Amino acid sequence: MANYKQSDYEALRRRCVELHEAGWKQAAIAQAFGLTQPWVSRTLKKYNQLGPMALQEGKRTGAPTRLSAEQLHQLVAELNKGAEHHGFNGAIWTRPRINKVIKKLFGVSYDPSQIGRILKKLGWSRQKPQRKARQQDPRAVAQWQQELIPTLKKSQG
Repeated sequence: MANYKQSDYEALRRRCVELHEAGWKQAAIAQAFGLTQPWVSRTLKKYNQLGPMALQEGKRTGAPTRLSAEQLHQLVAELNKGAEHHGFNGAIWTRPRINKVIKKLFGVSYDPSQIGRILKKLGWSRQKPQRKARQQDPRAVAQWQQELIPTLKKSQG
């Protein structure tokens, strides 16, 4: 499809209807404006169903939000208390855990894939685990490398 600005589409829809009513075929209309024939077809179908209202530019709203701004603020406060505060083993927040907290607090459940979107909206980011354990004892690691690794190598040979 040609590169049109969003604001141009209302005029395009109106022109498609005008040309169709003047006897133009859908394929010819699509070709004239650099559109796809299915786009023209959907435009004309909506016009036939809804009339001139179907041609107006409208904001695409999507699904309504299930949590208010106040509830999202409350969720952040609860998440800041930590996972263990909410009865989970370990301090790590996972999407299913967060979903359980949302369901418990607000009676709303999300698909786990949507939890990441919500967290991003709240300014939270995905945390990647560190490669090295924070509680690792460097002396114990050195001892393990010096004593156990040679023993393992000998037993393989």
